[in-house]
Amino acid sequence: MDTARLKELIELMDRNNLEELEVVEGETRIRLRKKPDRSPEVVSMITHPAMSAPGAIAVDPGANVGESPPETVVDETRTVRSPMVGTFFRSPGPGTEAFVETGDQVEEGQVLCIVEAMKVMNEVKADRSGTIDSVLIDDGSPVEFGQPLFCFS
Repeated sequence: MDTARLKELIELMDRNNLEELEVVEGETRIRLRKKPDRSPEVVSMITHPAMSAPGAIAVDPGANVGESPPETVVDETRTVRSPMVGTFFRSPGPGTEAFVETGDQVEEGQVLCIVEAMKVMNEVKADRSGTIDSVLIDDGSPVEFGQPLFCFS
């Protein structure tokens, strides 16, 4: 992936007010995520050696020493993330009880929420047993692919 393509992806993020963007092209995968100051940052870029293009450029977003860390720190090993872009719903329907609340014990495979995409309701299930520590998204809010939804222990 060349620098022109990276600039194109960054402009796409700015035009569409995206916080995070992940692109897979062949064996190359790149994830861009905006910092709190709203400037895009390359988070990771993985290229398999067999598919490397001649003259491939590694992008270093630069270390901004002195910037404060994000307000919410999410432990990656204890989160449930959105499997797709869509709308987050805590309950199966309007006026019904939420699937889970903070402090609830959940079992592996238990439904935690619904992410609606293109009028299809997709259940998001717990990938392991534990206790819900926090719900990170408000009911009815839009979510991005890979966005943390729940933290649990």
